[in-house]
Amino acid sequence: MSAAAGTARRAGLIGTGLIGGSVGLALRAAGWHVTAHDADPATLASAIELGVADASGVDTAAEITFVATPVGRVPDIALAALESGGVVTDVGSVKAPVVASVNSPRFVGGHPMAGSEATGLDGARADLFDGASWVLTPVRSTAPDAQALVHGVVRSFGADVVTLDPADHDRLVAMVSHVPHLTAATLMELAASRAVEDAAVLRLAAGGFRDMTRIAAGDPGIWLDICEDNRDAIVDVLDDLLRSLGAFRDLVADGDRDTVLERLGAAQAARRNLPAGIAAADELAEVRVQIPDRPGELAAITTLATELDVNVADIEVAHSAGESRGLLILVVALDRAAEFADALTARGRPASVHPL
Repeated sequence: MSAAAGTARRAGLIGTGLIGGSVGLALRAAGWHVTAHDADPATLASAIELGVADASGVDTAAEITFVATPVGRVPDIALAALESGGVVTDVGSVKAPVVASVNSPRFVGGHPMAGSEATGLDGARADLFDGASWVLTPVRSTAPDAQALVHGVVRSFGADVVTLDPADHDRLVAMVSHVPHLTAATLMELAASRAVEDAAVLRLAAGGFRDMTRIAAGDPGIWLDICEDNRDAIVDVLDDLLRSLGAFRDLVADGDRDTVLERLGAAQAARRNLPAGIAAADELAEVRVQIPDRPGELAAITTLATELDVNVADIEVAHSAGESRGLLILVVALDRAAEFADALTARGRPASVHPL
């Protein structure tokens, strides 16, 4: 139950599907008063009934608004939400065209790397983002206070924040999200077509096949905008995948056991070495750095943290009245703080470490 609307911090939510519904539940669990809107009145009514939001409509006093609609609709909706004066972020899985279309210091592109085979509001959970990576894509025009606000709210959901350039985000998610979904859909389509001739195909689809194709059960409608807006990156990865599959096909056809074993072994090692998530640090430290009080500074510093694989647990931007500079405080693991501070100093941003 959220606090009373008059005392709680206020948030807006536009779109109440799986991700939007989970954002609403997570916000309310963190004590925010949430006002939601959805293009479908029935979905909105269900969202209110399920506790996703406290009220329906548009809250012009919202401190932050999450846009959780298909990617193609985000720019227009985000621009309208910005007119109220608060910070706006989104949850779309394509970032470069969205960020380019919404050129505002108070807009912070975002993408939670979380989901479920469940579709729609029925699959929404307050803990969906716990332990998940949530990408933020600030740019040179992004206001530090706006980025810090979104970072803090997302961290309160239990997510690990990763800061990336929008184009880098799109290139990377084509590899780890978009093409895997299309591949799973293709495998599922192939199995279904073969089941027409042999019904036992789907009865044998257990274990590995179900794991590989689980994501194909997601909402197909959202993928039309994704395939259009991230076309070039997706096609590039698909071309690499087709070349690699073709080479594997030839190895199997030629009975080249040694090379097949070598490739499978390399894949096994790579899979076992996937990061299991960022462990919570036992000891933390503040890295303090003076920055010019202007857009883009915080974005550059948090992007550097991503390059160094340093998890930023919290951010504070302290302003001094009448000063053109601000104090940026980033909370990181103590054992990575000196390395991060040294990297900042080497790039002309003198930084100091203060253990907590």
